Amino acid sequence: MTQTTPSFTRPSFGQRLLYGTPVIGRIAREIAQDVNNVFYLLVVVLTLEILGFLLWGPVVFTLTALVLVPLMFVFFVVISWPGMSRPKV
Repeated sequence: MTQTTPSFTRPSFGQRLLYGTPVIGRIAREIAQDVNNVFYLLVVVLTLEILGFLLWGPVVFTLTALVLVPLMFVFFVVISWPGMSRPKV
């Protein structure tokens, strides 16, 4: 009878960096375990937007858009990176 031990694959540097970030890492680990947690995150963000609007007014939407600009820039760079659109063999 052979004893098998589970193989442990070490996460990449990017995953370790992401998971090591205090607030974002917790959310990323939760989403990695269950994809449906994204919907809970969207509800929380929408609730925070509404509460921020009630407290500070329409300025919250401007600040949210200002925060999303660098994220969209990174998104466009990632989707246009050469060699990323080739299918994996």
